[in-house]
Amino acid sequence: MRKTCSHSLMAAAVIAVALLAGCGSDPPTSPGIQPQIVNNPDNFAYQTSSVSNYSGNATYSWQNSGAAANVNQATTVSGGSMSVVVTDAAGTQVYSRSLAENGTFVTATGVAGTWQIRVVYSGASGTVNFRLEKKT
Repeated sequence: MRKTCSHSLMAAAVIAVALLAGCGSDPPTSPGIQPQIVNNPDNFAYQTSSVSNYSGNATYSWQNSGAAANVNQATTVSGGSMSVVVTDAAGTQVYSRSLAENGTFVTATGVAGTWQIRVVYSGASGTVNFRLEKKT
């Protein structure tokens, strides 16, 4: 019995060490940016103030009870490229634009429900600020 218990304790210790080794502050796939996001029904906002030569993308689900959305972009791109792509509840792309283009735009008409917002970075540097609101 003792051997079994000591082997079980040793195995538990090895697992604990392995788990702790994976809990560092910089995981191997660090996101590179830390956006501030407001994700409320009919109102989505995304902002990050420090992007430096970052490549990657992230997708967010957003509830839009309308058939279209107003998109306000106020981004500064100092290198690379950044874009936003929006699909409606049916999976149809209703918006795609470089975030270097600032202003207020309107998505195409789509299906209300859960929309997807994808932010795409390619060697990007700058600041990002955009918002989607249900078009009334």
